[in-house]
Amino acid sequence: MGWMWGAWGIGMMLMVLLFWALVIVAIVLGVRWLVGQPKGSQPDSALEILRQRYARGEINREEFEQKKRDLA
Repeated sequence: MGWMWGAWGIGMMLMVLLFWALVIVAIVLGVRWLVGQPKGSQPDSALEILRQRYARGEINREEFEQKKRDLA
């Protein structure tokens, strides 16, 4: 019986190591996926610049509306 335990022991040890390696890889990939997700909708920077220019009076309402339509 002692000689069988050696083969089973090595096989079981490799299976346990493989299991934990897969668990660790899954956790790492899950964390990377969660961190890589966008944090909500990002405002359109071109439209934001256009709004700032209109607010400062650099462009009039007609120019603002035309450029806003061009951006859409």
